[in-house]
Amino acid sequence: MSAWDEDELRRVAAPQELEIAPVRRNGELRTPTTIWAVRADDDLYVRAAYGPSTGWHRVARASGEGHVSAGGVDKDVRFEDADPSVYAAVDAAYRAKYGQYASIVDGITNEQARATTLRLTPR
Repeated sequence: MSAWDEDELRRVAAPQELEIAPVRRNGELRTPTTIWAVRADDDLYVRAAYGPSTGWHRVARASGEGHVSAGGVDKDVRFEDADPSVYAAVDAAYRAKYGQYASIVDGITNEQARATTLRLTPR
């Protein structure tokens, strides 16, 4: 497993939004979807605000890989289910970064959204 370079992690986690494109079964990238992403410790995490049936999330979990773009960083990544032990830290990161959108943050830190937490690592 590769770790993020500190500069890339800082740059990809800083913008409000990230473009995520999981790899489809045919090996092609899915059309990018704009989502929120957060840094917790030295990792990058994303969640599906509308639950596990969200299109990009279903494809990401099935393929386990894709591409992200944010902050001038374009990176091929692996998607891994996050360990539940990091959920509280990821919740806190969402609240800190997106606190001005309180009602949306409430939705992305609820139990359904927490269960969709994916850790992104460079590949």
